[in-house]
Amino acid sequence: MKSAIFKKIMVATDGSELVKQAVKSAVEIAKLSEAKLYAVHVIAMESYSIIHSLDEKWKKTMKKQLTIKGEKATDYVENVGKAANIDVESVILEGNPANEILDFAENNDIDLIVMCTHEKTELQRFLVGSVAENVIRHSGKAVLVVKGESADLLLNALLKLSGSKTL
Repeated sequence: MKSAIFKKIMVATDGSELVKQAVKSAVEIAKLSEAKLYAVHVIAMESYSIIHSLDEKWKKTMKKQLTIKGEKATDYVENVGKAANIDVESVILEGNPANEILDFAENNDIDLIVMCTHEKTELQRFLVGSVAENVIRHSGKAVLVVKGESADLLLNALLKLSGSKTL
């Protein structure tokens, strides 16, 4: 059952265990929609405040390590997508994660942004905010925020809608 609703889907990944549920959801939706999937990782150098005081050699080394982490995160999405016969394109960006996700979605005509939410205390959200929260508030695109076991509930609902027993 092909859906014309989603032609381009983006999943934001930081490589964490929590993101695996969002990746699973994004791949399944892309499969149902026959959509292209973009695996996006954002290197947030400014979130490492110590970097500002380091010399250029250290900054370069840190960026290289963060890029390797991003490549591993997007490789995971590519592998899950490949197993489901989904076309996946990996993208590594640098900057403020929420801003980069929003800009990429807007500049690439993304129909659906899929991301996970990390459990934060009220104080943490107040002090540093939430990438997912910022994306939801400022996006002109559809946003699906996956939280742990809710991904399985979503996939079961999609299966029922598509009439399939498995994807």
